[in-house]
Amino acid sequence: MSSGQTMAEKILLKKAGRPVEAGEMIVVDVDLVMAHDGTAPLAFEAMEELGVEDVFDPSRIVLVIDHTGPSPSQSISNVHRKMREYARRWGCHFKDVGYGICHQILFEEFVEPWTVVVGADSHTCTHGALGAFATGMGSTDVAVAMAYGRTWLRVPESVRIELSGRLSWPVMSKDVILQVIGELGASGATYMALEFTGEGVENMTVSSRLTMTNMAIEAGGKTGLCPLDDRALSLLEGLRGKRYKPLTPDPDAEYADELHVDLSEVEPVVAAPHEVDNVKPIEEVEGVEVDQVFIGSCTNGRVEDLEAAARILRGRKVAEGVRMIVQPASKRVLREAVRRGLVETFLRAGAVVNPPGCGPCVGRHLGILADGEVCISTQNRNFRGRMGNPNAEIYLASPATAAASALTGRITDPRGFVK
Repeated sequence: MSSGQTMAEKILLKKAGRPVEAGEMIVVDVDLVMAHDGTAPLAFEAMEELGVEDVFDPSRIVLVIDHTGPSPSQSISNVHRKMREYARRWGCHFKDVGYGICHQILFEEFVEPWTVVVGADSHTCTHGALGAFATGMGSTDVAVAMAYGRTWLRVPESVRIELSGRLSWPVMSKDVILQVIGELGASGATYMALEFTGEGVENMTVSSRLTMTNMAIEAGGKTGLCPLDDRALSLLEGLRGKRYKPLTPDPDAEYADELHVDLSEVEPVVAAPHEVDNVKPIEEVEGVEVDQVFIGSCTNGRVEDLEAAARILRGRKVAEGVRMIVQPASKRVLREAVRRGLVETFLRAGAVVNPPGCGPCVGRHLGILADGEVCISTQNRNFRGRMGNPNAEIYLASPATAAASALTGRITDPRGFVK
């Protein structure tokens, strides 16, 4: 039997203080716990039921208002007030309206490699791009983690996604992860760790890697991980002021499955309604008319994504009758987008720029679709009703594809806008 370890096993071995094997149930200390305005109230209720008044360590708790901010209703305003009250009582980290999306904030300010991060949101798996074992959990499990600083989990099997080559603009890592999910299926990696390895990952920015680990859950994954190479370590050193130990899988690590992707052969793809794994080459859906275009979310709301969209839009106008919404993932992203002139490009093209947050992705305000409308979006899910209306349709695509589609009013191959 191989003695080699995957990245997930290496992190959990460090946390458990002993060797661990896939399938084994373990209890580990958590390093960071997060909840947002969609999940924190349930966690508060669970803590009250447990009879626990304080958190185990306020410096390791992050509460974020991002799903519905600014508040559109009295009931949501009451939720926000309750979060502010708990944050003051505990003295924990709190990010109010307009600060940004929880996952982007954790990336910018909090997550460290070789740690266990749990969040009351399924896309917490994003932070595997930073070498953390990061996973989403239900509000009750998160409440226990907040109260006691520990959690239980099963050591996951891993799927190795070997990436070779280099992407050719305007193909983006969103196209890669959609292709991978299309091949694995929505439940093809249930409770597994998706480990992205190979020279193709080395050739990607950390922002591009975050897009892939963010969507590991869409194949059923427990988490997604990328190696901590020089590029990731340098970025983290700039963000945290520390130098961390590299993280790579052992050459003889055992995997439940393996998938190989040559990035030079990847082409633009789109996930058609109403499942993320309903992935099609863009040629099969090109020409579908769209009413709304959304560029943002925790998947594709970073500076790199906004730059990609602006590169397509610059000097051009959004098609008549199309609503284009751009929403930066955080205040930091917004500031940088302003500094680089990206916001000006969006406004000149005819787009609307929302304040940092989740916005249309969760379908609670700021871009809910009407009956029969079609949206092409850079978010991570296109389930029926995801953007607030079960009678609408959502197509998932990269920022480049979404921007090109905004210009024509129909799903469009972005390669036609590249000189």
